[in-house]
Amino acid sequence: MLTVLVYATVQKVLFDKSAGKRPKAMGVMFKDENGNQHQAFLTNNRRSEVILSCGAIGTPQLLMLSGIGPKAELQRLNISMVLHNEFVGKGMADNPMNSVFVPMTRSVEQSLIQTVGITKMGVYIEASSGFGQSQDSIHCHHGLLSAEIGQLSTVPPKQRTRQAIEEFIKRKRDLPREAFKGGFILEKIAMPLSTGHLNLINTNIDNNPSVTFNYFGHPRDLRRCVNGIRMAAKVIQSDRFTNFTKCDKPTVERLLNMSVKANINFIPKHTNDTKSLEQFCKDTVITIWHYHGGCHVGKVVDPNHKVLGTRRLRIVDGSTFSESPGTNPQGTVLMMGRYMGVKILRRRLGKAAGV
Repeated sequence: MLTVLVYATVQKVLFDKSAGKRPKAMGVMFKDENGNQHQAFLTNNRRSEVILSCGAIGTPQLLMLSGIGPKAELQRLNISMVLHNEFVGKGMADNPMNSVFVPMTRSVEQSLIQTVGITKMGVYIEASSGFGQSQDSIHCHHGLLSAEIGQLSTVPPKQRTRQAIEEFIKRKRDLPREAFKGGFILEKIAMPLSTGHLNLINTNIDNNPSVTFNYFGHPRDLRRCVNGIRMAAKVIQSDRFTNFTKCDKPTVERLLNMSVKANINFIPKHTNDTKSLEQFCKDTVITIWHYHGGCHVGKVVDPNHKVLGTRRLRIVDGSTFSESPGTNPQGTVLMMGRYMGVKILRRRLGKAAGV
């Protein structure tokens, strides 16, 4: 029988730290919807284990709150150390995305990404349109281009404040209405080489950790973005596209200028955004929330996704990914869970049969 507890939030993993043995996961401490604390323990079956699937941000955070992580990070917050591992929270990555505005003379149907163009240069080309379905839509959340639901990751942690969000919401009223009438050609970096890190802010699991993705920290990522923007502009300037949009063929500088004005993130813009494609990429980057890393295979978990240096603890989620292509990762994570489940089951059945 499987019991699923809804509205239950795990606070930390509980370990048996008997002298001379590797730390063994015993269960978890969690709180219910009323804030009451509980503990759930594994059975005596040696094959029972705790599996973490909290995602690229949640799993490194929970590991550190449970006492597994960089020694200095744990000591800073007076967390009792179970196991020192300097790689927990390291190698955090996200697929940076930039967009070029597509001018339209008429409103278009609302559409999110349906087709992905995979290029040889390491960028994906996609499209999104139709955020201007009503007069009020410019003041509302508008999907992947909405700063209120995720674009804080593009600025340094100290700038991610409630005041910044409120100021942005006010500024949004000055955005050109055309940006919500037409659409955007998006370019997204596949398998980014730039990486960052995750640090705890405090010991409260309900408070998000501080994450820095270091967008375009690697020069190759920046070069790929520039090539992607050039390709997007070329598509928009093509005869077939201008026949569809019913607009005059815009210059690249005009396209970039409109794109900067329509851009929705918290990064201050520069006067040379439309002159330097490199600066344009840095200033208009947004996230599409394909976070990965923080618990890499070979550094935090072994090839079977067991946490190194521990017993009865496994991680099955995107935090173990060293790279991500850039398309929706949900299918990858789902297949990963099914693969690991089948693999574990076969191993146990084989042992039970004496194979």
